[in-house]
Amino acid sequence: MNSSKKFHQFSREEWQRFYRNGIPPLTEEELQEIKSFNDRISLQDVQDIYMPLTHLIHIYMKEYESLQLSKGLFMQAYPGVTPFIIGVAGSVAVGKSTTARLLQMMLSRIFKRRNVQLVTTDGFLYPNAVLEEKGIMSRKGFPESYDMEHLIGFLEQVKSRKETIDIPVYSHDVYDIVEDETVTINEPDILIVEGINVLQLPTNEQIYISDFFDFSIYVDAEPELIEKWYLTRFGALLDSAFLEPDNFYYSYAIGDREEAFKMAKQVWKDVNLKNLEEYILPTRNNANVILHKTEHHQIDQVFMTKY
Repeated sequence: MNSSKKFHQFSREEWQRFYRNGIPPLTEEELQEIKSFNDRISLQDVQDIYMPLTHLIHIYMKEYESLQLSKGLFMQAYPGVTPFIIGVAGSVAVGKSTTARLLQMMLSRIFKRRNVQLVTTDGFLYPNAVLEEKGIMSRKGFPESYDMEHLIGFLEQVKSRKETIDIPVYSHDVYDIVEDETVTINEPDILIVEGINVLQLPTNEQIYISDFFDFSIYVDAEPELIEKWYLTRFGALLDSAFLEPDNFYYSYAIGDREEAFKMAKQVWKDVNLKNLEEYILPTRNNANVILHKTEHHQIDQVFMTKY
């Protein structure tokens, strides 16, 4: 990406010098368990990139808590610190899920007394039946395919410290919202919200999703690289779907592989690339930190907002 005047730009070597203390709070085995299908990440990445990043997040958290306390003193009524929400954005297949899961594990272990939870905005997609009814099934993943009112209502409940909140579950295996299944969020101190749409501008709502974020990360890479990772992941999904007739990818897994990849390339071009260029990429500069990836998911540059 071209450097923006809004950001400080650091090479990997420069960034890793910002926090040399401490040992990564997880093992290589744990790291491999939380990484996504086609992602690559090592303990060296954790040391070089994510240890300084969690240190920066801690700085933001302390400032946030200080501001909450000062506002309470101003109002002469202190309601307590509201949850700190971190947004993780980026394209399909860029590795943002790995980043979000890694941050959850690291923050949980660094801040042992904090309740750190993770949600993905996939759970706020309309069910396929609703998308079909609206005539936008081919636009799945685009802004209009999300129940934004529900997502914003959820974030408001989190900030209001509602004790338990049930949210829908999305399954990539069936490519749909799982009927009658929910996941419960219980009063998080830190909530990580991961999804392609977390930094996007609202369409009809008067509130931005990013209004609720206290820190945000954009995982970035060149579109040509992301397409390669997308197709690699597609192949891995086919390999794992052979014995699962209920899996969305089963029909592609048992069919002509060349035709399946032809379809996947078309989906990338017509849906994912279009969504990236029109709706996701324009939000990149809204992030506090941009993690830029190169070949093999290697983070080579980090951009940190100046103001």
